[in-house]
Amino acid sequence: MSTQHSKAAEVYQQHPEVVQRHDQTFFGVRQKRDRMAQALPEWEDLREAASQIKKHTITHLADYLEKFESNAVKNGVQVHWATDADEYNRIVFDILSKHQVKKVVKSKSMLTEECHLNEHLEKCGIDVVETDLGERILQLMKLAPSHIVMPALHVHREDIGDCFRKKGLMDNPDLNSNQSDDPNDPTFLTYVARMHLRQQFAEAEAGMTGANFGIAETGDVVVCTNEGNADMSTSFPKLHIVSMGIEKLIPNYEAMGVFQRLLARNGTGQETTVYTSHFRGPRPGGEMHIILVDNGRSSMLGNEEHWQTLKCMRCGACMNTCPVYRRSAGYSYTYFIPGPIGINLGMLRDAKQYSDNVSACSLCCSCDNVCPVKVDLSTQVYRWRQQLDSLGKADPMKKMMSKGMSFLFNHPSVYKGALWLSPMVNWVPDSLINMKLNPWAYGHQMMTFPKKSFHELWKEEEL
Repeated sequence: MSTQHSKAAEVYQQHPEVVQRHDQTFFGVRQKRDRMAQALPEWEDLREAASQIKKHTITHLADYLEKFESNAVKNGVQVHWATDADEYNRIVFDILSKHQVKKVVKSKSMLTEECHLNEHLEKCGIDVVETDLGERILQLMKLAPSHIVMPALHVHREDIGDCFRKKGLMDNPDLNSNQSDDPNDPTFLTYVARMHLRQQFAEAEAGMTGANFGIAETGDVVVCTNEGNADMSTSFPKLHIVSMGIEKLIPNYEAMGVFQRLLARNGTGQETTVYTSHFRGPRPGGEMHIILVDNGRSSMLGNEEHWQTLKCMRCGACMNTCPVYRRSAGYSYTYFIPGPIGINLGMLRDAKQYSDNVSACSLCCSCDNVCPVKVDLSTQVYRWRQQLDSLGKADPMKKMMSKGMSFLFNHPSVYKGALWLSPMVNWVPDSLINMKLNPWAYGHQMMTFPKKSFHELWKEEEL
């Protein structure tokens, strides 16, 4: 059995101050989300509407894809279809090569992470510049995103300042007038990044964006950001390439109104993102390309038990509330998307390869309660766990324990005897229980067994 997640989490736990900061930071976002939800009496109605819209669209996906393509083409957009990551990367490179592009600026897109686009283009000699502040920090530090909405929130400002100095971003003479007494002052570091990125925007020959939503009725692409980097990426260069997973489609602007009210409130605890940009066609004298990417999504749709995963709109709320993610961080997961949604997406991608993540769940169901489109995340994780044995990935110790519990529960006399004897554990010396040979002792203290079992108390109550 693979234990990569548990081992990585154990290493992460060796730094309790880092764990505490990570936990408090993301739970703080969860609390902001709750305040936003409580402020809207129609909150649960919005969730139900979003869930039904996504269900309808996904189960009629072929029709909506044709409608979206037709309307986008009418708007002057060139639409491409990519079956998998290789075809997607090839299409992007072909478009850039045709325009002799040497530098491309791009806003945050988890789809490009999924398809490893940056690595592919860089191998082909094209400079790729991430323009989302968090993504750019991680790119300079050669790190992967740790969260799908706040990718660099786990990085400390001291490390960011060191990185900027090593990469020469502090060498710009125009920074002198804004120099802070604190070399790692967040406002100053943001200004440094702004000056650096402005130069990248000016030099780029192409801009790339992802897509939060594609509107079938009009052929629009909607991109939501807090920094305006998507707008900058499409304002300087005349070539705009959109990368969109086919599940991002919604029917019309009425549906967009529902999702716009949910996305930022769930993701960051804001009423709305600072920028909600609508791209319907190319700018004058320019070109706009939309690449519709499948890369396994059709197979996911055909999975009767797990198709609802495609309803996800990537708000990150499930990560912010997940006690396992908050205390083990994104890098402990082996799939590039962590947290509850990442567990399910990874298993749909390759169940054997990413099976270790399935145990990174307490089945507390908090993710189900916050998901704006009502994806049954914990139920799906539970279903995956039932398949581990058939995949050859079940933990032998857990299998043995399950057999033991099955025997115990199927033999009432043995069960009652065990209950009667259990308080004797209270007399066993602590050094013999809370030690390394007992896995439960890691991060826990053995419980004190009560003198009377629940069954005994229940009988007394009946009498």
